Amino acid sequence: MNSITLYVPTMNCASCVAKIERAFSALEQRKSAINARVNLADKQVIVEGEIDVELAIETIASVGYASEQIHDVKRAAQVKAKEEACEYRTRIIQSLLGLGLGIPMMIWGLLGGEMMVNSPAQQLGWGVMGAITLLLLVTTGGHFYKGMWRSLKVGSANMDTLIVLGTSSAWLYSMVVVLLPDAFPPSARHVYFEASAMILGLINLGHALELRAKGKTSEAVQRLVGLQSTTATKITDTGDIEVEIADIKLGDRLRLKPGGRVALDGEVIEGSSTINESMLTGEPLPVNKVTGDLLSAGTVNGNGTIIYQVTAGLRDTRLAKIIELVQQAQTSKLPIGRLTDKISAYFVPAVVLIAMIASSIWYLSGPAPQLSHALIVLTSVLIIACPCALGLATPMSIMVSVGRAAQMGVLIKNGEALQLASKVTCVVLDKTGTITQGKPSVTDMMIAPKSEAASEVDDKGLALLQLFTRVASLERYSEHPLASAVLEEAKVRDLVLFEPDSFTNVQGKGILGVVDRRSLAVGNRSLMEREGVSDLDKFDAEISQFSAQAKTPVYIAENGQLSMIVATTDPIKADAKAAMTALLKSGKRVVLLSGDNIHTAKAVATQVGIKEVIADVLPEQKQAHIIALQAEGEVVAMVGDGINDAPALVSADVGIAMGDGTQVAIESADLTFLSGRLSVLADTFSLARVSMRNIKQNLFGAFIYNSLGIPIAAGVLFPFTGLLLSPVIAGGAMALSSLTVVTNANRLRYVRLNSTTAKV
Repeated sequence: MNSITLYVPTMNCASCVAKIERAFSALEQRKSAINARVNLADKQVIVEGEIDVELAIETIASVGYASEQIHDVKRAAQVKAKEEACEYRTRIIQSLLGLGLGIPMMIWGLLGGEMMVNSPAQQLGWGVMGAITLLLLVTTGGHFYKGMWRSLKVGSANMDTLIVLGTSSAWLYSMVVVLLPDAFPPSARHVYFEASAMILGLINLGHALELRAKGKTSEAVQRLVGLQSTTATKITDTGDIEVEIADIKLGDRLRLKPGGRVALDGEVIEGSSTINESMLTGEPLPVNKVTGDLLSAGTVNGNGTIIYQVTAGLRDTRLAKIIELVQQAQTSKLPIGRLTDKISAYFVPAVVLIAMIASSIWYLSGPAPQLSHALIVLTSVLIIACPCALGLATPMSIMVSVGRAAQMGVLIKNGEALQLASKVTCVVLDKTGTITQGKPSVTDMMIAPKSEAASEVDDKGLALLQLFTRVASLERYSEHPLASAVLEEAKVRDLVLFEPDSFTNVQGKGILGVVDRRSLAVGNRSLMEREGVSDLDKFDAEISQFSAQAKTPVYIAENGQLSMIVATTDPIKADAKAAMTALLKSGKRVVLLSGDNIHTAKAVATQVGIKEVIADVLPEQKQAHIIALQAEGEVVAMVGDGINDAPALVSADVGIAMGDGTQVAIESADLTFLSGRLSVLADTFSLARVSMRNIKQNLFGAFIYNSLGIPIAAGVLFPFTGLLLSPVIAGGAMALSSLTVVTNANRLRYVRLNSTTAKV
């Protein structure tokens, strides 16, 4: 699917998000298969579907926002960081100017200085201050006026509208008092220039601090982007040359020097070294790489020198796809977040209406001076109701938590997966490649004494090797992990393999084929029964012993007769037991779901502390067991790594793929563990839980703030206290609310993840 990422620098509140999404929704009604995700925190819009860049930019422009396409993620991140640093400095200067003028005026009033216009001298003095304040409105608040104008041109309103209306009404009222003081009763000749200056100063300061906090929020993605190299050493016929990454083509040979960073994904063709992959996978130990091994862009070389051949372009590397996945997850929305955006779309017009009604009530029936009170209410309601905090509440927490997960080596596909992961009650794990390393080896081979293979030659050992050679020749076409164990054993024994005459894969059971004019069946007991193989009990004693040792028996029948048993073992991952213990301590129900026989599955389960085992299941049965658990009321997470796990991963509430598993499993899953380590499993659920708690804290704070702030600004407490909320305090509170949401979200970067005690 076509994907376009656009940068929208002037997008700054929840109503902006709602307008852009509404524009693309309208476009989708005319052009199907278009999906737009808006990231307010990063000011990005990701558009997927049948749409070109020009139309996407036009659609955003139709609601009043300029945008540009992001081509190079690293360059875009650098440009964005530079622009935000410049904007931060600008906002700090603007806030200093606003507060520098507003604070002295406010102190003057608090210390008893005259804030009324009752004489020509006062008229002249406050007229000068009005002119200076106007200059301040233009210089420190110009960006708010531009934002309002862009919004009004397309017939909508945003946060800038509220700020401009609030500060301008205070200034206009004050200037009318200065120019025509006799038109007002003496008690209403108060000026509010300090309110306009202070509000702009406080809001600009809040935006500056918010920018700084946002930069920390997207730190995880920026760190990933920073892993991308800009140049590499290319090997040519005339020698080594330093080239830009963009100029490297597939198949080019690159030299990786000690301490260097892998530029693009590739395959080692010469040399060996250890590669530090922790920045991608979270795996702390370096990995040894030799000829034939694959390298990932962004990883760091140890002391050896390697020559590798490029296998993926800049946009197709594993690192690039990880960055894309993380960014997509950060722009995704939870159901509660989508509700917030819908509310925000109507919030600004509603606030303007409330402000007009409240000020009218004060003017028509309030105590003297009615006009002054009406102005204070109008300004305070408009300022305090800005929906910045509401729009940032969900996306800021998602950004931080998805970035934190990426640092752990966990890729989260979308926000809904994060929400569901926080509710998981039951964790179902595949055995091979999930709890075990997925690299089985042959431990035992036994040939049946009365088999056709054994009767052909006197030397039993020779007969075993001949039969094993035929089995290995057939296994070359199988993708099952046990096939790799057979082939590795054949390689160790220097067996010469040959082409089979036919090959058939029987999913979940084994393989069939004809090799050297002999019909072979290689697989589990279920396959033997299906093929009508007799004497299956002749190895029962040995098989029981294998199962007790967590070894998997492979039955081999030749020409319909059971001829051989091969036992394989798959070492259990070093962190499996600790990971299962952490899950059980957190109250999760843990189930081992395996296609292996019940004895081997139970032996593995016992070693890692799992009590509930479901074995001897086919791929479609795995899916059925997941559905059955869901029917019991469980919220199920399925952890797997193979092609046969894909249906179960899709059916589970949360599908988790091991990153060292198959691509099909990874694409089917909601979460991916890049390193294949199980130790992050409990931490992932813990992170999901504290992230949802953090989002609820943000939303509660934002909703309560607006719900309580607007009535207080409208003056509901005046009959009890005799005081009205100052517009200056309203401006400070509005700026503080956004900063509070961003700061609270950033706490997720430091929270200690322990499945039983994590709190935020």
